[in-house]
Amino acid sequence: MYTEECINIFLKKQGQLFDEPVAENPEEAEAFLEDCMAVVVDSIKDVKVYLSGMGADVDGLSDEELEEESEVFPLPDGTYLIVEG
Repeated sequence: MYTEECINIFLKKQGQLFDEPVAENPEEAEAFLEDCMAVVVDSIKDVKVYLSGMGADVDGLSDEELEEESEVFPLPDGTYLIVEG
């Protein structure tokens, strides 16, 4: 479900969302993403729609501010991983 690149990005940058690591290796990272039902969306517009649907107040945020939200992980292919902490 999650690409190797997606898993590695989360593993490398998990500190932006969590104070302590939740995964030590790719297998643990993938299991964690599956357990918390993390999603990958196609665009920053989809990030806004998703977060808004989850009750977050994102109406006044710019695209750059959305990308800086702790639960949003921009991926190199232009998609976004969203992990609810």
